[in-house]
Amino acid sequence: MSYAIISLGGKQYRVREGERLLVDRLAVEEGKTFHPDVLMLGGDGTFELAPKSAKVTARVVGSPLGQKIRIGKYKPKSGYKRHTGFRAKLSQIEIESIGASKAGAKKEAAGTKEPAAKAPKQEAPDKLPRGYADFTVVEISEKAGRWSPEQVEAALEYERAHANRKGALAALEAKKEND
Repeated sequence: MSYAIISLGGKQYRVREGERLLVDRLAVEEGKTFHPDVLMLGGDGTFELAPKSAKVTARVVGSPLGQKIRIGKYKPKSGYKRHTGFRAKLSQIEIESIGASKAGAKKEAAGTKEPAAKAPKQEAPDKLPRGYADFTVVEISEKAGRWSPEQVEAALEYERAHANRKGALAALEAKKEND
């Protein structure tokens, strides 16, 4: 399972694909995607500090207010009492994808001369949607609603044989049951 450490608003967060978290209010509109600074990529026992070609894509889901914090001031023997409150303005974000940028991925694929790295993409049946092997779990769950039953079945076969991603399998099986 891959993860990344990103920096937002002077704070660092460890995030995974599909995860939602509350951060300080961002200057990004609701529903828009953005790319936070990536400090580290890790997973499968390896990590990379300050990756240059890696991108994390996040989408702003909402802009809620935080819990109310009560502030009380009191001075003994003088009758001085003051109460105020504060609610932090937050943004709820969802991590859509973690990985190398498209240009970085193409350079890495061109640099390696191993045909085994490209073999799963060539084995993909003709019924699979174009570029299916590069889809993330989030993209699969969003796009599966527009696929034909044959494409969904081919994608299920591909997932069971190659990737075996739980989120993608769940989305495809749900789509198959609805049809």
